[in-house]
Amino acid sequence: MSKTLCELAVDILQTADPVEKTAKSARLAAQWFAARDAGSPMPIGTATPPAFPARPDLPRLLPPNQVPRRRPGTEKGRIALLHAIAHIELNAVDLHWDIIPRFAHIKMPLGFVDDWVKSASEEAKHFTLLNERLQAMGAHYGALDAHAGMWRAARDTAEDFLGRLAIVPMVLEARGLDVTPGMIKMFQSTGQKETVKTLELIYSEEVGHVAYGSKWFHFLCGRHDLDPKEEFHRLVRQYFPGGLKPPFNDEKRAEAGIPLDFYWPMVKED
Repeated sequence: MSKTLCELAVDILQTADPVEKTAKSARLAAQWFAARDAGSPMPIGTATPPAFPARPDLPRLLPPNQVPRRRPGTEKGRIALLHAIAHIELNAVDLHWDIIPRFAHIKMPLGFVDDWVKSASEEAKHFTLLNERLQAMGAHYGALDAHAGMWRAARDTAEDFLGRLAIVPMVLEARGLDVTPGMIKMFQSTGQKETVKTLELIYSEEVGHVAYGSKWFHFLCGRHDLDPKEEFHRLVRQYFPGGLKPPFNDEKRAEAGIPLDFYWPMVKED
């Protein structure tokens, strides 16, 4: 009997090797969309995702305050920066596969599944491209220590569908829209054209991921007759008590469907 989408998503979550995990992500996304195009969607089904996805032995995962600070003005610093981004992208692969089985009990349009399968596939591509850039610089994913707090948002929102949509795409991924332009300029200044191309691709596709979060967050707020702005503020206060921190990329956030009055009121004065 063929496995369901949720079962295959959980298999990806339980795959430790990053290369195998990202390859499985690409295959599953291709299978999903081929079946959709043929008019016979793969069954979504149900499955229980793990509390924490499988991880390779390396990189070592350390508390945030123990990860060495990156100094991008040096080659080692630029490697460390790309390694940190690759780590974020690998976690994003798992976050996007996790949301499908974790909330499969909540009836949603097929378009919701389409969006997160596409996002997971794109995050897998981003990780692969970044790992290739690391290898071109004489490194690889796992060569440096990494941040252990990346899964906290998933753990905190494991039973909160609206919270997951607000915090992962609309806060964490939106932060990527704020900081990536500066990283692109930095790599441009060092003449690393392939790395710039990779970061520009990631930047353009992350706008879509944030937009998916905003779209489905507003959809659910409408379903439950909630004010989206008030609900977003409530969830940020619940899961980000320290508030949000500028600078913000207002233009790209607006393009992704997040208005100014969603996030600027959540900035706390020092």
